[in-house]
Amino acid sequence: MLRSFTVLLLGLLLLTCRTTEPVPPPPPEPAPVVEPIEVAAEVVVETVVEVEAPPEPDPAPVPEPEPVVDLGRYSEAREECSDYNAQRNAYFGDFHIHTNVSMDAYIFGTNTDARDAYRFARGEAIPSALSSMEDTQSIQLERPLDFAAVTDHASFLGEVKLCTTPGSPAYEEMLCKLYRGEIRAELPEGLELGGNAVTAELGARMASLSGAGQGIAATGADITRSPELCGADGARCREWTRRVWDDEIAAADEAYDRSSRCEFTTFNAYEYTATPEMAKVHRNVIFRNDAVIDLPIAYADVPDEYDLWAALRDQCLEGVDRCDVVTIPHNSNLSNGRMFQVDYEDLPLSEQRARVALRTELEPLVEIMQIKGDSECRNGLGGVVGGSDELCDFERFRSPVTDWPDCGDGEGAGALVGQGCISRRDYVRYALVEGVREEERIGLNPFKVGFIGSTDTHNANPGDVQERSFDGWSGIQDSTARKRLRGSVASLQPIASNPGGLVGIWAEENSRDALFDAMERRESFGTSGPRIQPRFFASWAFDPGLCDAPDMIERAYQQGVSMGGDLSPSPRPGAEPQFLVAALRDPGTSEFPGGKLQRIQIIKGWAGEDGTVHQRIFNVAGTPDNGATVDPRTCSPFGPGHDSLCAVWSDPEFDASQRAVYYSRVVENPSCRWNAWQCLSLPERDRPSVCTDPTIKKVIQERAWTSPIWYAPAKGGA
Repeated sequence: MLRSFTVLLLGLLLLTCRTTEPVPPPPPEPAPVVEPIEVAAEVVVETVVEVEAPPEPDPAPVPEPEPVVDLGRYSEAREECSDYNAQRNAYFGDFHIHTNVSMDAYIFGTNTDARDAYRFARGEAIPSALSSMEDTQSIQLERPLDFAAVTDHASFLGEVKLCTTPGSPAYEEMLCKLYRGEIRAELPEGLELGGNAVTAELGARMASLSGAGQGIAATGADITRSPELCGADGARCREWTRRVWDDEIAAADEAYDRSSRCEFTTFNAYEYTATPEMAKVHRNVIFRNDAVIDLPIAYADVPDEYDLWAALRDQCLEGVDRCDVVTIPHNSNLSNGRMFQVDYEDLPLSEQRARVALRTELEPLVEIMQIKGDSECRNGLGGVVGGSDELCDFERFRSPVTDWPDCGDGEGAGALVGQGCISRRDYVRYALVEGVREEERIGLNPFKVGFIGSTDTHNANPGDVQERSFDGWSGIQDSTARKRLRGSVASLQPIASNPGGLVGIWAEENSRDALFDAMERRESFGTSGPRIQPRFFASWAFDPGLCDAPDMIERAYQQGVSMGGDLSPSPRPGAEPQFLVAALRDPGTSEFPGGKLQRIQIIKGWAGEDGTVHQRIFNVAGTPDNGATVDPRTCSPFGPGHDSLCAVWSDPEFDASQRAVYYSRVVENPSCRWNAWQCLSLPERDRPSVCTDPTIKKVIQERAWTSPIWYAPAKGGA
């Protein structure tokens, strides 16, 4: 409206100045006026009086041009980092953190906010709820993180703040009292949540924030805004959401180290919490810098992922100067076949390609590991060819002893409450292959994603992944060892949970721009907790002795592509690509030493002609039978292992005419899982039954996953 008014006003001004007749010349200056004056001698004297012209107005001041800020290599103002390294450093962080404004975290009793989360990530001690929000214990990281992003649930940010702020316009509403637990919910008959520690009552408390009410918990109905809390037009909840969003932006800005030391980096972020029919199709939304959208885009308002990406494109990429953003899906293992579903095949080809292009522009990464399990792979799924992979039994959040139905190529429902089918489309390895298949069909790959890990903590304790000192992740639900040592492998938690993973990024420096650039090019990796440093490159020209070269990494960048990249087509008939894999173990701390490395594997995937997914696992450095083990009575490890591993490997089954995807997996020697450590911390007579339950794993092998490298033949053949 303002733009239209301005154009109209300019037009009127131009019309008042326009004429079709010639402009006449200005009139001549007036002649001097002569007045006769009588004197005594009657001598007439002529006096000339000049008439002064009106003074000319002062010229309008010329506004000084706004100073141009030279941001150098950055998209926002900051000092240049002193740790710049052209060969890139490994940085570790957490991109999945909830605080007391997330709808579930508040119910868990979490009493800490975004500022506390960033303090914890930097190595400071913070209070954590023990038996109530007032009864707390102090928790602290053994080692600070390099970066972090608080990702509170966008759905109901405003509602939670309204319901938990005394004196707010909605604080005394019945729904707010139900949410705070002051009124007991009347649950539908037979309502159960499949053994989840989020009991039916807690589920009903969360549902009270939504216009769908208890229908969410009972039927998986889509969430909507509540008129009682938000007003008929939703304006009240938008206003209070903006208050929370602005405060979290301020918290991130306060914690971001813009000095040349570059010790800690924060990102503005939130979670898009899509739960169609109680399946988990969640994504974290991470912004490059301080240029962000006005309000988080929530599933309650935009219940379709393609509409989410379109809104981020319109509001951020095209709507705000310097704004850049990525989305990162997580917990695909609980999506009932939905996360990596090809759901656009009935559209015209141009629309299919447009959808895939939008997705790939905004979604370069996937979270492969977190507290609710590993989303890499799972044995026994239909359509997967290539035998079982023993390491695919790692941290199964959905019970490994339950005979789950297979979704096939379809979809299910209810995974969030321990129900529904499992699909190969729930796991990243098989999604990579489906992406390769789609690229063959339409020329674009919808699932071209690199890997990260994170925690998904709801305690505001990012990066708290040390198995031996695990503090829990869900407020007072698992605030002590006794509370954590509950459940069974057939339940969803807490014994089925794990401390979560970490994001690893190879970047030139620890700044927002450098880290974000690495995310966009997928030069990232995920770990199950340890700070393993894996490298992965591919080339047609690597020297077999490259591992011994002092400039190995520099030559690898010069001669090949790194993790997250595309290997060029075969340069000549019969050529075989070489892959450089290397890893340094996590040294740990003096109190908690890191584990030794056992082996590095390369996993290859390709699409079968009959719709199947093919996989091959190659051990390329180290060995699986090195004799390393752990004493379950003390959790002491023993046996040989490696501080570092390196190999240059060629695929013995390479077919230059076949699209393929490769990634590497670095595996540590066996070590004790968190529950084994915490059972040992209790007197033997006081240990709960899970400490002796043979179905609950007590020993694991920690690991890291590199982002993939893709190979495609030249168009028209190899």
